[in-house]
This record gives sequence, C-alpha cells and structure tokens, in this order.
Amino acid sequence: MSSFPLIAWSENGAEHSARWRSEAAVPPPKRVQIADDRMTADEAYRLACEGTALLWRGDFHNARQLLQAVAKRATRKPRKPASSPAEAFNLHRQAQGQRARVLGMLLLPLNADYSVPLRRAPDVRVACVEAYGPGAEDSVVSLRELQGLIGAHEWRKKGVEIPALGARIHPHYGVFSPVRGEYLALVNDAPLSSHELAFDIGTGSGVIAAVLARRGIKRIVATDQDPRALACARDNITRLGLEKQVEVIQADLFPEGRAPLIVCNPPWLPARPSSPIEYAIYDPESRMLRGFLNGLAAHLDEKGEGWLILSDFAEHLGLRTREQLLEWIAAAGLQVKARHDIRPQHPKSADASDPLHAARVAEVTSLWRLVAN
Repeated sequence: MSSFPLIAWSENGAEHSARWRSEAAVPPPKRVQIADDRMTADEAYRLACEGTALLWRGDFHNARQLLQAVAKRATRKPRKPASSPAEAFNLHRQAQGQRARVLGMLLLPLNADYSVPLRRAPDVRVACVEAYGPGAEDSVVSLRELQGLIGAHEWRKKGVEIPALGARIHPHYGVFSPVRGEYLALVNDAPLSSHELAFDIGTGSGVIAAVLARRGIKRIVATDQDPRALACARDNITRLGLEKQVEVIQADLFPEGRAPLIVCNPPWLPARPSSPIEYAIYDPESRMLRGFLNGLAAHLDEKGEGWLILSDFAEHLGLRTREQLLEWIAAAGLQVKARHDIRPQHPKSADASDPLHAARVAEVTSLWRLVAN
C-alpha cells in the first residue's frame, strides 16, 4: 500500500495519518474534521459542500442514517432545464458527479485487517479482501464506497439469474453485472452458422461466453484486459463447469487467429468514465467500439460473422448518430448481414422522473450481424 496516498487529520491534539482508499482515484480530502453521533444532517451537508470531510467516530448505523439524510438534501437541488438530449445527459452526469463528491465526504476508518473500529459495525473483511486484496495497513475509506463493496459482495454471493443460461452469474466487484437481460436474449436467439469456435471480446463476467457454450459452440476464447474481469470470468466459467469449452485470456480486444464467430458487447456510451468501474458503461471516443470494428475483418474466417451488441441509447442522447455508426462499419470493410432488435425492460425505462426518460423510452438494443466485404 506504499503507493496509496495518505490522508491526514488532527484528533485529540495530535496529528494522525492513514492510507487513503478510493476506487475512483479521488484524491484524499485536504480538510478533515472528526464527527460523531452529535453531528446533524444539516451541518454535515454544509461541511461536505464546502469540501470538509467528516471522519466518523460514532455508531456505524448512525453514520448510515446520516449519509441517507445528506443524500436527500443533495437530491433537493433543482435541476437546470436542458435544451437538448445531449445537454440533459451532460447535466445529469454533472449532477451525479457533484452528488458523489458530497456523499463521498463521510469517511470511515479501516483497521489493517479491514475491521471497522466503530460501534455496531458489520464485518466487512471478506468484502474488502474481494475488492482490495489482502490488507496491510490502517486506512480510511468513504462510507459510500464501503457500501458499494458490501453490495458487490452480496451480489457476488447471490449471483444474477440469467434465463438464457438457466443458471446464475456471480459478478465480482468492479465488473459489470449482467442485470439487463435483453442483450443476452439476442445472443441466445441469433442463428449460428458454425459451432466450432467463437471469440468473446471484452468478456467481463464471462456471461456471453457461457451463453455461447450452452448453445453448443465447442470452443470459445474469451478476452479482457482488466484483471478483475479475468478473475470474474474464470470463476463463473468454473462454477458453470464450462472450463473445457471456454478459455479466458488477457488480450487487447482480439486473440490470435481467426474464428467463424466473433462477439463483442462494448460499452454503449461514448463518454469519459469518472472511475475505473464506469469503463463497462462509458467508452471514451468510442475507442473499444471502433477498435472492434476496425480489427474484425482481419480475424473473421472467410464466411464468418461478427456480432456487435449495441444499444442506440447514445443516438437518442445525441452522442452518436446512426449514420456515423454505419460509416464506421463500412470504413472497416464490413457490411450488415442482418440486425436483430429488442426493447429494454429495465425499471428506468418506465421512470418518468428520470432526466433521461425520453431517451430511455426510445432505446432499442441490437445485435448487428456483420460480415467482411
């Protein structure tokens, strides 16, 4: 942990410091104040907005309640009206970022073994080891991040039911959870021209590779660059007993060789992630999408197909046009053989209070079947 920055504070007339943990690579707060059960939500919200972090020394459950109260105050801030879908998206992300900064100001101490030295604190040691690796030194983390670790640990234990598999996928911390099942239904239903070999590019949790294996493809090579994703995919493939069919390897997009089927589900929105976890959602300048398209023809068998799984959400937000996507496909020496569409059914698509509701209602997820010219 020597590479981790230090966070410093004064307490009981003495100077203290500990390692600072932030998955979003947020720098440690410069102003830190000790807080306990006497702190009111109004005072905590004011200090957080001013940039003062609160290192909690009170009851753990009271800290959770305080965070909820601060979150309500942060949500009350009126939204600026947007003149376009793109502006609505940018304002939405800006508001999310501001809210995250405020809520990230409530801090908790962690002992070297990841135990929390507070009254009524839960045992979070396993969740922290899963996310951070073995402990080494005392550290400080935001309560909001710790709650994310706890939630990820519960999802990892419980798993996500995948109808296309008839089984569960167990997402790890920092790996995109396949909670939106419509794109998996497309992968499960699209016609296969070969059962010999497939590449799954950017496998993440390994769910697409698993669906392809269950469809009878004899060998699947699944790639990813992220160590957490590689560990997650290997864990899920092992849980499902598919190790003989699926090989998970570290690679930048494509493995060596060619295949009759190459599948990719890149991040759907061409925007900059604000944390490493968001790389599963945001693809800066469409780098992964364009990298997949530009390299696809060189890795396809003569009569092979590339399956691009992509939502048109970005198009409805004004972040990318359909014409631009089609130009990229053509410039890569590809043509569209067919396209299969499905509408999402996630809760946000029915939430009229969502600032991006108009785009969500219009969204369609597609499986583009691409072939080389």
